[in-house]
Amino acid sequence: MTWVEVVLGSTLGMGGVLVLAWAGARRATLDARIAPFLRTTLGDEVRRRDYSVTPVPALERLLAPVVRDIGTVISRWGSPSSDVARRLRRSGSGLSVEQFRAQQVVWGAVGLAVGVVLALVLTATRGAPVLASTVLALVLAIGGVLGRDAVLTQSVKRRQRRLVAELPTIAELLALSVGAGESALAALERVARTTSGELTGEIALALADARAGQRLPAALTRMARELGVPALERFAEGIATAVERAQ
Repeated sequence: MTWVEVVLGSTLGMGGVLVLAWAGARRATLDARIAPFLRTTLGDEVRRRDYSVTPVPALERLLAPVVRDIGTVISRWGSPSSDVARRLRRSGSGLSVEQFRAQQVVWGAVGLAVGVVLALVLTATRGAPVLASTVLALVLAIGGVLGRDAVLTQSVKRRQRRLVAELPTIAELLALSVGAGESALAALERVARTTSGELTGEIALALADARAGQRLPAALTRMARELGVPALERFAEGIATAVERAQ
């Protein structure tokens, strides 16, 4: 079997897989059918249009429909979109779920390209069979997709460790402010103004939600629940209780 036959066989096999995946992804979901009738914020639209995951934005826009279809397949067979959205929030990433799926597609394409090159080398040097070469390319493509997911999980764990490390300092500053006669709300605002870090940023977001009309105890509780850190949940519950008693 020549290397030309190997390339043709691998291409035909991978093409068949992609066609089947594309056909499944084209099935319209309820979200896709009602999306054209819903308006998003201007900031979300600008962020989605300006963000690129490859060095070639023009080519990326041309391939955007195909990337979205492959992303739908990944969400159907991989991590659910709700789980990805939760981990993106906990990692502090500004990516949307769609942008993360596009990155997974890029990582999978890179893995596929590496797999095809390795398959050709193994076939030319050691006479590897077509099936084994095809499986190798597909495994590396899947590995690229799963690798991006694993990187997100590690990013969540690193940020949660930073939040836990910052918690004692923030708690001490709040205790000092409250002991000096300030209310819990004023102490939180002082901490948000005078400190920096992951936890400070989250407190500032909760205060911003409170200024927008949400009750501060509810904003703090939601913040802690979204971040998924048990120690922070207990801390937020204590602050929320103090705020409610002061009102």
